[in-house]
Amino acid sequence: MVDIARSEFILGGQKSGKSRRAEGLARDWLAADPAHQAVLIATAQAGDGEMRARIARHRAERAQRVPGMVTVEEPLALAQAIARESRPHRLVVVDCLTLWLTGQLMPLNAEPEEESPNPRAEWSGAASLMEAIEHAPGPLVLVGNEIGLGVIPLGREVRAFVDALGRLNQQVAAACERVTLMAAGLPLTLKGRP
Repeated sequence: MVDIARSEFILGGQKSGKSRRAEGLARDWLAADPAHQAVLIATAQAGDGEMRARIARHRAERAQRVPGMVTVEEPLALAQAIARESRPHRLVVVDCLTLWLTGQLMPLNAEPEEESPNPRAEWSGAASLMEAIEHAPGPLVLVGNEIGLGVIPLGREVRAFVDALGRLNQQVAAACERVTLMAAGLPLTLKGRP
């Protein structure tokens, strides 16, 4: 049997191999038992032509790499999508938490907010996500970016987002059985068994 954690959080920088690892886990899960299923909950929103093309390319590449995995697009109601899709025989991949948080804190077509010292500081959407992770009846793989290793951003909104993502990453890491950091395509297990 493939060693799939009940819940795994995979984080790293852009193009670090996060999604490939999640896809590999889904491929292994599907190959382990003909009754197994896999679903990817995609959180990206196509706000412009480049993003539409990127989403289409990722969809086509994913279909080739993991042909048995179904894709469900859900950019906002993530906790509900996890609850709806998770089953004991179905591995759920969420790709990615960073884009989901972006949609929560900086919705497309939203009016600019009034000046404030800490925009959207009151956002508390992580609680429903933590509950969905805890109650998922099947294996769950969550993908997210680690963006706090770079320079401190100059803009107030960007600093607030980096802080919010850092807090979300800490909460998800605490809730998951395994945490894996990806760098240059290589996994480093931070929590749980490799």
